[in-house]
Amino acid sequence: MKKKAVVLLSGGLDSSTTLFWAKKQGYDCFALVFDYGQRHKKEVRHAVKIAKLIKVPYRILKIALHWEGSSLLNKKMKVPVSRSLKEISTGIPSTYVPGRNIIFLSFAISYAEAIGAGVVLIGANAVDFSGYPDCRPAFYRAFQKVVEEGTKKKRIKILTPLIHKTKAQIVRLAKQLNVPIDLTWSCYQGGKYPCGVCDSCKLRAKGIRESS
Repeated sequence: MKKKAVVLLSGGLDSSTTLFWAKKQGYDCFALVFDYGQRHKKEVRHAVKIAKLIKVPYRILKIALHWEGSSLLNKKMKVPVSRSLKEISTGIPSTYVPGRNIIFLSFAISYAEAIGAGVVLIGANAVDFSGYPDCRPAFYRAFQKVVEEGTKKKRIKILTPLIHKTKAQIVRLAKQLNVPIDLTWSCYQGGKYPCGVCDSCKLRAKGIRESS
């Protein structure tokens, strides 16, 4: 009998690669997609397409972060664009959503415990990323302790298979796993086409460029 796993799926490159990786490892996957008022809500549609393609059951959880505090939530704020890769790798940009992964993981752990899943997977990355504090290994180690102290079964494991990979390594892994990269959505702007100049677009382009 396959071990159940809850996979956080945003529709982006990293989360999609994580989902395909989990399937390759033999997990019985359940995708959890968040509609949290993000300006790039288009990613939700891409997440659904990917879940359907790989024939994984999915749930869309709609939540409202009325206090905003991020340029991904407040459209009056500008998303940083045309920053150098050095600038992207230093400091915390306005696209940081306060406590987002704390919120997402809390829901995922609850879902996992309810359905008897022993694993929660998230495509966090601490190498080529925008400096978000909730993407670092120390955060996941700390959250694992929270899970062990605050759940009934105490055995749900948080897995971050991409945490130490460069974006180029993630792209190579995605290709090995036959992830439909063209179906993934990374742009923070959420327009008809990727803007190509936001931090997420630039990191994605860097990964694709360096993976060849």
